[in-house]
Amino acid sequence: MPLVQMSELSQSEEDLQDPRDAQGLVDAQLLEAMEEGAASPRSSSSSVSSSYSACAESLLQDARHLMMTDLVGFLLLKYRRKQLTTRAEMLSIFLRAYQHHFPVVFSQASECMQLVFGVDVKEVDPRGHWYVLVPTLGLTCDGMLGDGQSMPKNGLLVMLLCMIHLEGERLPEEEVWGALSKMGLCAGREHYIYGEPRELITKVWVRVGYLEYQQVANSDPARYEFLWGPRAHAEISKLQVREYLLRVNRRGPSSFLVQVPSLSEEAASDEEEGA
Repeated sequence: MPLVQMSELSQSEEDLQDPRDAQGLVDAQLLEAMEEGAASPRSSSSSVSSSYSACAESLLQDARHLMMTDLVGFLLLKYRRKQLTTRAEMLSIFLRAYQHHFPVVFSQASECMQLVFGVDVKEVDPRGHWYVLVPTLGLTCDGMLGDGQSMPKNGLLVMLLCMIHLEGERLPEEEVWGALSKMGLCAGREHYIYGEPRELITKVWVRVGYLEYQQVANSDPARYEFLWGPRAHAEISKLQVREYLLRVNRRGPSSFLVQVPSLSEEAASDEEEGA
C-alpha cells in the first residue's frame, strides 16, 4: 500500500477547506462503473475480461486514493484546529453509496498522517468512535512552525530520530542527506511540506532541543553528525522507538526509508532492561 504522493498535499491554507464543502471526492457514476467492472466483467472473451477487470480494479484503487487524500486534508484541518473528530464525521466526507470503502481509506490516511506528518490518529472513545490527533511518539512539539498554519513537520523529525537510534546513537550527516534525497529533500531547496530542510534540521530542531548537530571529533576536513538532543531523550524512550519501528516494518519496505533490522529480540531485551 503506497503512501500518498506528497505533492497532492501541498495546497495552501486557503485551499485546504473542509472536504464536505466540495461537490464530492469522485464522480459517482464513474466509481459505480469501476466497482461493477471489478466485480463482474461481462465480456465473453477471457482475455478481454481479464484486461477489463484489471483496468477496473486499477481505476478503483485510484478512486480510493483520491478519497484518502481528501480524508488526510480533513484530518490536517482538525489537527490545526486542535479538534477531535468522530467516525460519523469522517464518514460524512464519503459519497453515501461508497461508505464501505471507509475502513481501507481510513487505514491509509492514518498511515500517511503518521509517516508524512508525524501525527497519530488515536481512538479515545471506542463506543462513540471519537478520535484525537496527537504528535507521534508523544512529542510535545506539534510540528507546526511560525503561526501554526504550515504543514506539520514531525514526520521528518521522527524519521531522523529513528535513523539515529538504529545507527547507534550517532548518524553521519552524509547519511542523512543521502536518505533525504530519496524523498526529494535537498539542502537549499524549498520543500512544500518541510520548507528548507537544512534550516529545519540543523537549526530549528537543534534550537528546540530535539537534535544535536556537532563536528565529528578529529575530522579533517570537518565532518558533522547528528545525535538525539536533550528534549528527545526526555520525551521518548528506546522502547517507544522500537515499538514504532516494529509497526512501520509490518507495513512493508515502502513505508520507511530505513531498512529495519530484526527488532523483536531487541525490544524484548530493552523491556527487560527497563529502557
